[in-house]
Amino acid sequence: MRLVIDTNVIVSALLNPDRTPALALAAMRASGARVLVDARIEDEYRAVLARPKFRAIDPARREALLAVLLDGSERVTVSSAYEGALIDRDDAAFVEVALAGAADAVVTGNTKHYPTTLAFAVLTPGELLARCAGAP
Repeated sequence: MRLVIDTNVIVSALLNPDRTPALALAAMRASGARVLVDARIEDEYRAVLARPKFRAIDPARREALLAVLLDGSERVTVSSAYEGALIDRDDAAFVEVALAGAADAVVTGNTKHYPTTLAFAVLTPGELLARCAGAP
């Protein structure tokens, strides 16, 4: 499985290590799924996690999770901008990487932010967890 992970999933996983987003990321890694990123997405992960409101997140846990996600990730080169409608234009980078990298899905806690007509699935962490566990 080829996946793009929205920043909100990473934040949720770090804030709640026993809940679905963290379990989904662990299952994704165990299943051998490939994470797709570009420099913009990596920069967003780091910038969001550096915000003062997330200072309670243990820096060692933050860096360990980012290392696991990014060290084994596939770097994607985006050659064209996504011009379709998005509720939040900041999500364009995730759509563009998913399209350029032939992703199977974007995983997000904000599925309503993405159109239903994209060439890939838009999954919640719970849906990813079910897929990794082999559920239909």
